[in-house]
Order: sequence, then structure tokens, then C-alpha cells
Amino acid sequence: MTPSPNASPGTSPDISPGTSLNAARRARDLDHVAAEPVDLLVVGGGVTGAGVALDAASRGLSVCLVEAHDLAFGTSRWSSKLVHGGLRYLAQGEVGLAHESAVERGILMTRTAPHLVRALPQLVPLHDRSRSSVVMAGLRAGDALRRLARTPAGVLPPPRRVPAAEALALAPGLRRAGLRGGLLSFDGQLVDDARLVIALARTAAGHGARILTRVRAVALTGTGAQVVDTLTGESLDLRARAVVNAAGVWAGDLVDVDLRPSRGSHLVLSASTAGLTGTALTVPVPGARNRFALLLPQHDDRVYVGLTDEPVTGPVPDVPTVPRSDVDFLLRVASSVLEHPLSPADVLGAFAGLRPLLNGGDGPSADLSRRHAVLTSGNVTTVVGGKLTTYRRMAADAVDATRLTTVPCRTATLPLVGATPPTAPAPAHLVARYGGEAPRVAELGEVAWAVHHEGALTADDILDRRTRIGLVPADRATAEPAVTAQLAALTTDHERRTHQS
Repeated sequence: MTPSPNASPGTSPDISPGTSLNAARRARDLDHVAAEPVDLLVVGGGVTGAGVALDAASRGLSVCLVEAHDLAFGTSRWSSKLVHGGLRYLAQGEVGLAHESAVERGILMTRTAPHLVRALPQLVPLHDRSRSSVVMAGLRAGDALRRLARTPAGVLPPPRRVPAAEALALAPGLRRAGLRGGLLSFDGQLVDDARLVIALARTAAGHGARILTRVRAVALTGTGAQVVDTLTGESLDLRARAVVNAAGVWAGDLVDVDLRPSRGSHLVLSASTAGLTGTALTVPVPGARNRFALLLPQHDDRVYVGLTDEPVTGPVPDVPTVPRSDVDFLLRVASSVLEHPLSPADVLGAFAGLRPLLNGGDGPSADLSRRHAVLTSGNVTTVVGGKLTTYRRMAADAVDATRLTTVPCRTATLPLVGATPPTAPAPAHLVARYGGEAPRVAELGEVAWAVHHEGALTADDILDRRTRIGLVPADRATAEPAVTAQLAALTTDHERRTHQS
């Protein structure tokens, strides 16, 4: 990996050169891009924007990414955290999109981020007159996509039918009455979607990209963008040969693009309440064709229940809220297969993300295509649509559209930071989140690591995006005083050492 020109002196040898993001580097990078033009300016610090920055920087372009808030602040942290093989697209007849999704899933699981993605067993419970033959045909079609994508069966085993006793062993909370068994399949699951974004941004930084959070683009110009440093209020003109607008559902604030956002809501429950261990449940939505709710177990003994697909109109909020109608819908569908029905009192937290879908006319938002679109006007390229799983392909298409380079995309074989196994012992929960960097995280502590190496500037950055403690409000309230105190101590120590030097 090519070291960044801004690599901090004294970086530990077991940290990839130049990948550390922190307040000092931000200040240096902001000064540099204010004075010198770059080849590509990327607007948006979600998975697509970070993917664009990595793609372009790895091809040798000078790159600056600006994000109005924090990395993974928007839709990218509100996903189902699935890296899926496109089975739903196949059911809708979008074979090409389904194949693309399966290919990208395989790349993440076997090459670029095997430390962040695991195989997730998923069970479709069969109660009473469940249409098992139709569902199994779909699962086998999905497995055919897996084979076409050349993802080994050792990574994602083929689907199979299981008897009722095995279904209950996999998911003890299932309703026993009428249970005839289940259909077991496997898909990919991220340990955390925000961690993928952080890894992408840091890997891009290792290739020389300048990653600037708290820098809001207020207007795109023919030669770059007008931005505001929200920490100081200073306005700046950043110059670039080309701009990629990867602002997601906020892309229309900067260019003329017709989006039709769709809200995807999730609930957070305890695993014991749902009666789940390590196997997810795929639950058909009553009265709907090819639509399912998901109960997704997490590494922290939580379960996420999702997913809604509701159109949203009006101004786009920074942080979407989950309406009571979504809560009731998800609890009702999930309860249809559980022994003990769920109630609002079981909900520990809730979150929603807005999908940046292109307007496809009338009809339910669930029927809108998830195929991404790359739109170019002048030197501004806007990329919208798509899914988290296919971020890398979206990024490659966006960089190609700028015509800044003839160097082909390299990211299909480029491991992200942490992808190599740890060289020293470390706690399993840290290895699952940080991969090969886990021993250093254990040595420094997660708060210090987030501040020194992952660009966290505030307690909110740490609670809500680096650790995800904030997904459960009660957990957040408990942890916030300690995190705030640690952050203050780190800041004071840094200022003292800076003054002494």
C-alpha cells in the first residue's frame, strides 16, 4: 500500500502506513486542499463516497472526500448489515443485478473484507401450509448465483430442508404449533456497516486520499465546490478537475436529480426476547408476494427486526425516525412465527435509513429498481440508487464516468485495513470488528483507537458510529459519561504535548 504524503510520524509498524485518521491529519489535509487542486473531489462520506475515494486513489488520482457530518453518518449506518446475493432481485426478474450482487458479495467475503463479513445461516420456518417448494426453488436459484460468482461452498453452503427438531435447535423461539421444519440457507452479514465505511475511508487514506469530515459542500461549481468547515464556520473554495456527488438521499440538494426516497426501518430487541441464537429468520409477509421480514441476530446478543419499504416525501432529515406504524408492522410479522408474541415493550431501540432510489413513477417503492445510476453533467458525476453490497461496482462506474484516468479499477483485489489475520492474541469480539488490528485496539482501548486512527472527533462519533452503542438509547446513556471523559482526557493530553513541542 502506497504511504500517504500525510502519514503521521511515529505510526506503529503494525498499522498500515498512512491509514490513520485524526484531528491533526484533518487540519493538515484541509490546509492542503484549500491551497492545491485535486484530480477528484468526492462529496459524501457513506459507503459509496468512501468507495469512490478508494477506487480513485488506488488508480493514482489525487483525491479529497468531504462529508458534512461524520463518516457513515447517513444511510450507510442504517442498513440491515447484510451482504446479500441478490435473491430478491432474481425474484423480480433483474437477473443481471442479482448476479452483480452475488459477485460483489463474494469479493467482500473472500478478498477485500473477510474480517468484517461472516456467513449468516437464515431459516425460513415452515408452518402449516407454507409454500415450501416455491421458496426452495428461489433458494436454489440463489445458490446457482453463488456458484456463478465462484464463491466457494465452504464460505456459503448450499440450502437444504431441515426437520422441525433441527429448526427449533437453530431458532428456539419459533412457534411450535404447526411447525413442519424449515428451509436453511446462507448469506453474508457485516459485523457492522459503519465499520465497513471506516475501513474503506482509511484504506483510501493509505493511498493518499484526504478524508475531511465536518466539511459541508454547499454548492458544486465548474471547477470544484464551495464548502464550509462546520467546526470553524470558515468558507472555502476547493478546486478539482472533476466532482463525484455521492451524497445519497441528499444528492438532490446539490444537483437536479429526481429521487424517490424509501424508508427502511429496523427494531432492536434482545436475543433472549426473540428466542434466537446465531440463526436469522426469514419471515414471509402475509398477503405479499416475494416480500419478507428479517430477524437478524447480532454479535452483541441483540436482534434486528426489519425491514420496511415505505415512500418518504418532503425534506430529507439528517436522522430519520421510525414511525409507530413501522414498529407495529414489524412486530406483527415477526410475532407470526414466534412462540411468544412481541410487544412495543420489547423494543430496546429503533433506526431507519432512507434509500436514494431514482423515481420510477407510480407504484410501491418496494417495486422500484435497486440498480444504481451514474449521471454526468459537466464535470459533476452523481451516483445514486444501488445497495450497500454493490458499493464497489457503483464506485468503479462513477470513477470511470469522470474520464480522469485510463487505469482500470483495482479494488476487486485490494484488501481493506484489518483484512489480514492478527499477529498477536486479541479478544474475539475485537477481532470480529477490527480484524488484524485487534491487538493494537486492545492495547489502546476502543475510544483512543477511534480518536487516533479512525477520525472520531466527538463522543457521538464514538457512541453512534465507531462502536454502535448508541443503537440502544439506554446503553448509550450509560456509556456516554465515560466516553466523554475519555475523549476529554485524550484531547487534553494531545494539547499538552502539542504545547510542549
